[in-house]
Amino acid sequence: MAQAVLLDSGFLIRLMNPEEPLHTVAMRWFRLFIEQGVVCKVSTIALAEYGVKDDLTHLPMQYLQVLPFHYNHAERAAQFMRIVLRVKKERGAVIQPRVVIPNDTKMFGQASCEADIRSFVSADSEAKKVYDLLEQPNFEFIDIRENVL
Repeated sequence: MAQAVLLDSGFLIRLMNPEEPLHTVAMRWFRLFIEQGVVCKVSTIALAEYGVKDDLTHLPMQYLQVLPFHYNHAERAAQFMRIVLRVKKERGAVIQPRVVIPNDTKMFGQASCEADIRSFVSADSEAKKVYDLLEQPNFEFIDIRENVL
């Protein structure tokens, strides 16, 4: 089974927009994945988010594998959200209120359920805060803001 990563909409936005400050970093990461034979997956959730900013036909779909959101992903996402809410309350963690938090959790559910996904790749520091509340996730979080190639 090939190793895979799950790319979020924030990563895709930086990858596709040369005006974004992290464009070059996102390009380096993407090239590295392709060169190393890492399968780049993108959730239908991330595609919906990306589509707000740009037409989906602009994405390099020949290099992306679309991951639909399924029942087992929903089940795991619900478990993660319960954990996030409980730990957030226990720790008094501050996460900016936003609609994307449930989408992050949904994509974390997908990453957790898919055996080949080793990493969730993002340019979203708020998503990292949610990830940090999870108890022993079975995938790593790569924040391209902190892990500049």
